[in-house]
Amino acid sequence: MKKPDKIHGEGNYEAAKQFDDAEKAFVQSGKAEQAARDIAPKSKAEEDELNRAEQAARSRSKGEDPAVRRHPSGKSKKK
Repeated sequence: MKKPDKIHGEGNYEAAKQFDDAEKAFVQSGKAEQAARDIAPKSKAEEDELNRAEQAARSRSKGEDPAVRRHPSGKSKKK
């Protein structure tokens, strides 16, 4: 029988650190704003389609997690 993996018991810390480091490097590279512009809707029809999809998803949602608080900085924080 294989021993339980203690590293992954509460998550994969190594993978999380790699992701965080890569995300930080991407943001600091200055490419994030261009990437955001690249994925913006290209037409009014595309924007409308995205809005309809968002509304459909929200209509099936159970709502915001009450443990999540939105802050003016745009970051969310769990209680």
